[in-house]
Order: sequence, then C-alpha cells, then structure tokens
Amino acid sequence: MLWNDDIAYAMTPFKLLSWPLGTWPLQEYNKCSLVRSIVSISSLALMIITCGTLAVMKISCFRIYANNLTRNFTSAVNDYLAIDTEKKRTIMRQHAFIGRVICCSLIFFAYIGSVTFGLVALFAGDKNQVRLNVSKDAAYPMPSTCTLANFHISTSVYLLIFVVQYILLVLTSTGNLGSDSLFLAITMHVCGQVKLLKDEFMNFGMENKNINEEFVKLTMRHRHLLDYAELLADTISFVLLAQLLISCILICITGFQFILALKVGDLVMITKTVMVLGCFLSQLFAYSFVGDYLKYQMEEVAHSIYCCNWQCLSVKFMKNVLFVIMRSQQPVQLAAGKFIVVNIETYMTILKTSLSYLSVLRVMLD
Repeated sequence: MLWNDDIAYAMTPFKLLSWPLGTWPLQEYNKCSLVRSIVSISSLALMIITCGTLAVMKISCFRIYANNLTRNFTSAVNDYLAIDTEKKRTIMRQHAFIGRVICCSLIFFAYIGSVTFGLVALFAGDKNQVRLNVSKDAAYPMPSTCTLANFHISTSVYLLIFVVQYILLVLTSTGNLGSDSLFLAITMHVCGQVKLLKDEFMNFGMENKNINEEFVKLTMRHRHLLDYAELLADTISFVLLAQLLISCILICITGFQFILALKVGDLVMITKTVMVLGCFLSQLFAYSFVGDYLKYQMEEVAHSIYCCNWQCLSVKFMKNVLFVIMRSQQPVQLAAGKFIVVNIETYMTILKTSLSYLSVLRVMLD
C-alpha cells in the first residue's frame, strides 16, 4: 500500500507495536500473522494475572473484529492520500499528534514499569543469591516465591527464568497498552475527520456550487463517519467492560498496597505501586478522554450545520438540514458492554469511588 509522509507520521508507531502481535489492521492476514497472534496469546496465557488476561482479550478481539479495524485504517490511508489543502493537513496532523502523545504516555508507564520491576528484582534481592544454587528468596520480575521457593535452582536456570519473565512483562505491556494505543489513534483520526466535516457544513452554501450535489456529498460523508465510528465502538465494547471492571479492582488493591507501603516505609513497594497506579489511571484517562472527545465532535455537527446559511435555502433543504441535526443528537459513543458510556464523567466517578474505598480501608487499618 502506498504511504506518504503524513501516513507514516500518523501510523508508524502503532504498526511497530501491533505488527509483532499480529493485530496490525493493514497487514496481510495470512498464516504468518496468525502464528504471531497465537504465540503472543500463548505466552500471555502463561501469566495468570489480570493484565495478561486483558492483553489476551484485546489481541483476540482485534483478530475477531479485524475487518472493522482494517476498514477504518484503509479509510484513514485514503483520507491522507486525498489531502488537498494545508488546512486539512494541519487538522489531521493535530489529531495524529494527539494519538502519538497518548501512545507515548501509555507506553512510557508500561515499559518503565517493566524495567522497574526487573531492576527491583536485580538490586533489591539477596546479593548472595547468584551462586551455584540460588537462594529460595531469589527475586524475580514477577513474584514467584510460591512456585519456585522449594526448588534448588542453578544460576543459569535462574537467569533464564528471569529473562523469560521480563520478556513476558514487556509482551504484556505491548499487548495491553500497545493495543489501546492502536485503537485510540484510529478513533482520534475519525474525530479529526468529523472536525473537517464540521468546517464543510459551516461553509455550506457560501460558494457558487451545485447545492444539491454538495449537500448529498456532505450527508454521505457524515453517514460514512458514523458507520466507521460504530465499527470501532462495537470492536472495543466487551474489552472496555472488562477493562473498567479489572481496573477498578486493581486500583483499589494497589492503592491499599500503597497505603501499607507508606505505613512501613517500604521504598521498593512504594515505587512499584506508584508505577502500577500511574499505568492504570493513564489507561483509563486515555479511553475517557477519547470517548468524551468523540461524543463532543459528533454532537457539534448539529451546531455546525445550524451555523451555515440554511435560511437562504429552499424549504426542502431546510427539512434536510433538520434531519442531519436530529441524527447528530444521537452521537456514537464508546460504551463498555454497550451500556456504560466511557467519558470524563465516568473516569471521575471511578476515581471518587476508588478513593472512598481507600479512605475506608485506611481508617480500618489505623
């Protein structure tokens, strides 16, 4: 597929994150991509933790709903190839930049967290553990005392387990937050296209064009963007439900662990919990921000077409304008399980509820 500089700017980071997982929407869905997905899912299945479960769900959903993502990314490529004004390029670059910022923020917490867990295991453990037989208290990136404490492990086996666990942590981070970045980036692109449509609606009828043809073109474009936004909402619906449930539970558990670490002055545990909390909160905020922004852009279409010179049009066109306004009053939204709307209000509700539980737990602890 032909790429230009704008497409490369908008999509290269997400291709690098999703291609190894076999979820890159513009790839050829052949046996090779299927093998990459199976290897990723199998590796993550070894990690019996909630983040690994989320990563497996996201990779699986992106493979099941591959057609939805492929249609959106193919449309995005066509949009970049069809740029004909500097204003369009600026708006699309702005939304691509927001997508890259979201990606960098999520991946920062994910990979820095993985590095932190690895370094803590290396430097906070028993300094005498790297001998012929490793101590039963040997530290690992993932807590493994229950399963490995009763084994006399040689140094080479210990290093092998350590490296495998670290790779699994990085793979989990990529499968979880990397998949989020891929989805949120294409959603931001759809928001950018809606913004461009709003500008065209506002200028509707101001130029000496065929009003009939121009209006049909704009309404068809509106319908096209609504359809593609609905494809994205359907793709992420079940995953978002699991994401909200697991994130709420883990935020409370990690917050309580943070309180305990502060009480006993455990610097290592404080560092770990801060990284984990930052990761969960940034992940939820990214979904809430993009969901809120998508809803706002969809609703603003009604205001944009109302601001055009509709009063100078015929009665027939006035009725058509009313239909567009009515449709815009039912915007496409990111919804967890199709019944919990994900926006900034949802994010604040989760934060307030989590803090309330933590306050009760802190009082009980005191």
